[in-house]
Amino acid sequence: MIFNIKYSTMKRLTFLMLCILTGMLAGCSPSREKTISRIKSLEKSLYSPESVSFDKVKADSLMALCENFIKDHPKDSLAPVFLFKAANVAMNMNDGNKAISLFDQYIKDYQDKPKAPVCMFFKGFIYENILHDLDRAREVYLQFIEKYPNNDFVKDAKMAMANLGKSPEMLVREFDAKQKADSARIADSVAKTKKKKRS
Repeated sequence: MIFNIKYSTMKRLTFLMLCILTGMLAGCSPSREKTISRIKSLEKSLYSPESVSFDKVKADSLMALCENFIKDHPKDSLAPVFLFKAANVAMNMNDGNKAISLFDQYIKDYQDKPKAPVCMFFKGFIYENILHDLDRAREVYLQFIEKYPNNDFVKDAKMAMANLGKSPEMLVREFDAKQKADSARIADSVAKTKKKKRS
């Protein structure tokens, strides 16, 4: 009899503890909708036309929220969207290593999604412009061109490769030389046309 009472009480206590624990876990982990709402609100605030400078605290919070959403809901249709956002925030903060890590995660986990090629292009951009690793940038641009030859960014990747390591002054000189050569070619073509008309 005493055993039955104790066993029954223990069952009730165990059940009660499970209910409390479940409630605590639910309270600690924000719901999907609440997280989405917080991400959208923070993103709107961060990129609002009224903001005069880039707010690092908000950017860090946005990136953390996006990453937590991906951990909590890896199969959710919004997971790749938020992963891409987090990678872009890291890139805008000039945190090249973090951005590359997130873009790599996107390429690995969502290789069939339309933004996978853009992630690879951005990796080349980050190696070139943020980390200043020109050899690695060239390597990634080449991988991008080989893997996605029909992508809209292929032209940009080829142009970036052609200009790797060139200072702004060198680019301006090259541009001026090209402009002069084009002008001379046009003038020559016009002169030949006039000469033919006279003949």
